[in-house]
Amino acid sequence: MANERLRAALLERGVSISELATAIQVDPKTVERWITKGRAPYRKHRYAVATHLGIDESYLWPEALTREQVASASESEIVTVYPHRWAVPRDAWGRLFAQAQDEIGILVYSGLFLADDAGIVRMLGEKAAAGVRVRILLGDPDSPEVAQRGADEGIDDGMAAKIRNVLVLYRPIRDLDEVEIRLHRTVLYNSIYRGDDQMLVNTHVYGVPAGNAPVLHLRKVLGGDMVTTYVESFERVWKQATPVGS
Repeated sequence: MANERLRAALLERGVSISELATAIQVDPKTVERWITKGRAPYRKHRYAVATHLGIDESYLWPEALTREQVASASESEIVTVYPHRWAVPRDAWGRLFAQAQDEIGILVYSGLFLADDAGIVRMLGEKAAAGVRVRILLGDPDSPEVAQRGADEGIDDGMAAKIRNVLVLYRPIRDLDEVEIRLHRTVLYNSIYRGDDQMLVNTHVYGVPAGNAPVLHLRKVLGGDMVTTYVESFERVWKQATPVGS
């Protein structure tokens, strides 16, 4: 059976079979067989292809890795676990965004602690000016989901008020070409803060403010699927969110 995922990945990235073959040092006919006959390459070649195309090895060849290999790689994606968000060192947030070269993503209800940090906001603006795509998802302050979260945390209308405050705090960067801010109406189980292949995931616990909930520091490892799971969740929320001002 043909490997349509690999074929589509090449087309989406504008990479020809011969270009991929040259990049990973194999014969073009070998790459052609991987696509047309669905043959799975050796692990070193799967790794090289996934790295060159920026796609998970397990996505291109889902049957090539055993459950044990996926589980082991996924476990390796956990850098550290913080018992509370307030226990995350301040410079960890700065490093997460400062090291990003392609993509910064923030998915929260308000994330006031970040927006209230002038240094972080300035850094986001500088990254956007350097060509890094910055996407920020905030809860829609008029949505029932935000109202429920406010009630769960015991602050009621305070959650919506925090979001409106955050929109004001982000004004200095809202008009930058690479900055996009959208409002979502989603029940969040986690807040996600992404810088390229790293992320801080703040779990949500019923009745507990996000600042008191645990945080996972994750870094993408080829073959693992934890980071991919959260990235896909971010993208699903992004697609159904509404741009600010529309």
